[in-house]
Amino acid sequence: MTKRGAGGTAALAALAVASVAFGYILPGPSILKRLAEGRDELQLATLKVDGTLSFFGSAAREAGAALGLPADRDELQVDAAASLKVPGRCRLEASSLDTGKSSAAIDSHAKRRAEGNELASLAVALEQLCPLLASRSATGGESRQAIERHLAALKVDINKVSLARQGGQVVYVLGEPAEGSPQLWVYKDNFMPARLRFAADGLAWDLRLLDYSSPATGEWFPRVVELDRKGEPWLRFTGLTADAKAKLDDKLF
Repeated sequence: MTKRGAGGTAALAALAVASVAFGYILPGPSILKRLAEGRDELQLATLKVDGTLSFFGSAAREAGAALGLPADRDELQVDAAASLKVPGRCRLEASSLDTGKSSAAIDSHAKRRAEGNELASLAVALEQLCPLLASRSATGGESRQAIERHLAALKVDINKVSLARQGGQVVYVLGEPAEGSPQLWVYKDNFMPARLRFAADGLAWDLRLLDYSSPATGEWFPRVVELDRKGEPWLRFTGLTADAKAKLDDKLF
């Protein structure tokens, strides 16, 4: 065999190995099992992530009115905090130091309420984040089953799995692959939730969970959470610091 032929064979072999590595697809229930186990292994009891919330378009105007800020802006950034009390209790709060006003969305075991003037953008984001990030099993399979029930309510078909990329990372896509279908994306390397596409109130929503490698939030919480409505930016949470030993009063939830 010539050197060129040998080199070509080696290149094809390498390509085949790469294709297999990229192309091997686990069944949907196995992916969710690993996602749930990954959250369990973090052994979170409480978590508070301080950062900022940016609102866009009509969400910015709604947030401005709720927080006593100018309500004529197309973009508004305020202080924020995301709090988890695992399992199943979550809080997402926006506040203004200038006015002293705040608004919080609360999800406690799927019972939802608001403090202050209710912000729809906070409620929509938290309703999807809490089942994915604040699960923990008391017995084997409990977390996975809870996530499966949540996805079933969103009409995500977990038995249909494909591959895609998000931010340069390979992800599993659970759900119909067609554009606009309900889907859960899961990072292939660490099995953390990456993206959730769903419909609510007749609108298409797209929630992206980005960067679990930041020193600020680690694998506890994505450094950035983005929510789009009908293809347009709606909300962005950016975590700046995280405390996994935060003392969180039950009254917060």
